[in-house]
Amino acid sequence: MKAPKDDGCKVVAENRRARHDYEIIDRIEAGMSLLGSEVKSLRNGGAQLVDSYAEVRNGEVFLIGANIVQYSAASYQNHDPRRPRKLLLHAAEIHRLNMKVREKGLTLVPLSLYFRDRHAKVELALARGRKSYDKRDKILQRDLDRAAHE
Repeated sequence: MKAPKDDGCKVVAENRRARHDYEIIDRIEAGMSLLGSEVKSLRNGGAQLVDSYAEVRNGEVFLIGANIVQYSAASYQNHDPRRPRKLLLHAAEIHRLNMKVREKGLTLVPLSLYFRDRHAKVELALARGRKSYDKRDKILQRDLDRAAHE
């Protein structure tokens, strides 16, 4: 998979907290099924991925808890900001993710939301939660690496 920063992609939102709270095992890019007002809101940069996750339901993957703010010019046809959004993946990819999520401690976490060409995409990570002592070790190691390079 290409990184979302390549090919002139416009990054709308990033979940930087996920890189701290989770050990990332695998990444996958998925399309999103959106309403028109959601797309316009995303183009204005109105999205947050904090406390969001993805889950497999009945053979489909949904993004839960992502906040796409309401588009101010949408009048009465506006969307619910926190509604579950269907992610577009191939059936084989959904099956593979479902089997891995069933393993102990694995979850699907969105890392970033961006536009590739004119399509909204989300970068999902198959991740395992870190314990608090793992987080402290990672911060200590990062600080030691930074000091060694100075």
